[in-house]
This record gives sequence, structure tokens and C-alpha cells, in this order.
Amino acid sequence: MAHSTQALRRTTALPTPTGASPVLGRGLVLLMAVAAGLSAAGNYFAQPLLDVIEANLHIGVTAAGLIVTAAQGGYALGLILLVPLGDVMERRKLAVGLFALTALFLLLTAGAPTGPLLIAGTALTALTSVGAQVVVPFAATLAAPAERGRIVGLVMSGVLLGGLVGRLASGALSELGGWRTAYWVNALLMAVMAVLLHRRLPRLPRSDDTAPTGYAGLLRSTLSLLRTEPLLRWRSAVAAFSMASYSVQLTALTFLLTRPPYNWNAAAIGLFGLVGVIGVVGMNFAARLSDRGRVQVVSGASAALLALSWLLLLAGESSLLWLALGVVSLNVAQQAALNSSQNVIYALRPEARNRINSGFMTLFFLGGAAGAALASVVWSRAGWTGICVLGGSLATGSFVLWVLERVRVRVR
Repeated sequence: MAHSTQALRRTTALPTPTGASPVLGRGLVLLMAVAAGLSAAGNYFAQPLLDVIEANLHIGVTAAGLIVTAAQGGYALGLILLVPLGDVMERRKLAVGLFALTALFLLLTAGAPTGPLLIAGTALTALTSVGAQVVVPFAATLAAPAERGRIVGLVMSGVLLGGLVGRLASGALSELGGWRTAYWVNALLMAVMAVLLHRRLPRLPRSDDTAPTGYAGLLRSTLSLLRTEPLLRWRSAVAAFSMASYSVQLTALTFLLTRPPYNWNAAAIGLFGLVGVIGVVGMNFAARLSDRGRVQVVSGASAALLALSWLLLLAGESSLLWLALGVVSLNVAQQAALNSSQNVIYALRPEARNRINSGFMTLFFLGGAAGAALASVVWSRAGWTGICVLGGSLATGSFVLWVLERVRVRVR
């Protein structure tokens, strides 16, 4: 416990590269946010296009569904296998390399003549798209300690917007030039981002000179951090439960809106999903509070709001107003919760931020996958009421874990 307390309070930054300011300029922050968003967007292009892809490539419904599964699986592997490399490699080279590879794999996906090649291209694209999760700790390292939360929030806002806009853009671009258009366009943009990141990012030395030199040792070290850093374990659990709750809503909302009394089509549902953009406001407001020493207040309040949001969503089964308020509230709470947890974990071991991010985001991602799986089962058996009970229970679990963290690991 004492070790974790000291680690969280440590604010010593890594040596600033020659000629670089410890405080990021707006232009570089914007570039990193846009790059992270474009990297994330490609993993969501296929979701609104599955019917079109199925007809065009003459593949079955099962094969079409595997495209989404390939994106999820590839991203999970990238978090585990590639993100930790940022602690032992020159980080600009790693980030630029991953962005360049993503551009290449997007071209492979765009030109895929068959279902199996499309699935393979999707998996490879997702694998290297974790370049976004290399950029986030890169930004945390470059930022001054007093504004780290705000900088991380801004870059993570790009990831959030990338996922939301990616679905909408792929549908719009498919109307102009077919389902492959979004992949062609994103490949070009990712190549441009790789060039710009190469030119604008400063060179940083490897983060941890004591890290294992072997790849297997590096992966073991990532798991070891989860064992030796109690706050990382607690925060990963808190974030996993909150993401599971959020994912329940993402999955089940489509089921609700396609049925009476709403009876919406896919386009209307996609536009309604854009209310999630308001979560960006919540993330950046939370980031500013965290930078002022209120990170635990933000954590507790966001976990409580996440649970309370499900009461609004329950009323939203037959009321669009309550449904919209519930979705907005849930998005704000989730993004604030994520930012506060990142603010905590990035202060633990500055030299091991990429491995810390790898472990944290892997568990965060697994929480989301579990929430989506549970939502499908619960919807078929208990409808929207069951969904709200499930989502509210997971959110309450996140709040309880935060309370237990406060009791077990006393910091700030």
C-alpha cells in the first residue's frame, strides 16, 4: 500500500527531449487527437455495412459477422502484444510504424476480393490500429504533470469521436462509391498521419532502461505490473465494470429503437448515436477537475452517475426524452470515469506507461466485450427492463469497487 501511495504521488516526468517543451502546444495535441481518432475509426467501418458487404462478396451472414469479431479480436491482441513495446522502443518510430502498417492493411481490406481476405485484412488493421494507444501515453509523457489529465482527455476524445464518426462516415461514403470507399479514404489519411507524426513528434528514449530486453520478458513484465501495483488492479477493475455497463447500452439500444414505439431505421439510429459526442464534454471537464487534485471526486461522482443513468434509461423505454437524457448522462459518466482512472494509472510508473496502458486497456476492452455478450442474452430473455437491471448492476459494481479501493489503498 505504501508503495502504491508513493507511486501515485510521484510526478517526476521523463527527461524532456532536446528542443521540446514539457507543455504540449495546441497544434501537436490536435494532431495526436486526430491521428488517434482516425486509427480507431477503421475498426467501426464494417458495422453499418455488413448487409452490403454480404451481398457484394456473396458471403453468408455468419462470415459477415466474423468481420466485426475479427476487428475486436485483432484489437485485443494488439493491446497485449504491441502496446508494451513503447517502453523498450523509440516511441516515435513505434507510433509511426504502426500508423503506416495500418494504412497498408486498410488498402488490403479495401481491395479484398473475397470474404476470407476481408476478414484477414480487418484483423490485421485492428492489430496495428492500437497505434492510438501508443499515442495516448506518449501525450501523457510529454505533458506537464499539472495538465496531464487535460492532455490525455483531449487525445482520448479523438478516440471516442473516431469510433462514433467512423460508423456514420462509412455509411455516407458507401452511398458515394460503395462499401470500399471508407477504407480507401482512411488508408490515405492514415498514411498522411504517419508522415505528420514522423515530422512533429519528438524523439524520446526508451521509457524503462530496467525493462526486460526479451519480448517474452516484456510481456511477463506487463502482467507483473498488474500483480505489483494495487492501484492498477483496482482501477482496471473499476474501468472494466464501467465499460461493461456502457457496452450493455450500446448493444441493446439498437434492439430497442428498431421496435415499437420507435420503429427507427438504421440511419436514424446512427444519427441518434451521435449524442455520445457529448461524452467528450464530460471527459474534458473531468480532466480539468482531476488536474486540480479532484481525481477521486470525479471517480466517485462518475461511477454514481453511471448507475443513476440507468433509471433514466428505464423510463426511456417509451419516452424519447428520457431515453436521450439517459444516453447523454451515461456517456458523460463513462468518459469521465475513464479519464479519472487514466489520470491515476499514468502517475504510477512513468517509465512503464505503455505496459500499464496495455494491461489497463486490455481489461477495459474485455469488460466491454463481456457487457455486449451479456446484453444479447438478457435482451432475449428479459427485454429492456432486464437490460436496465443488468447495466445498473454493473455500474453499481464499478462504484462499489471504487469505494473498496478507497478503503484498501488510501491515497490523496
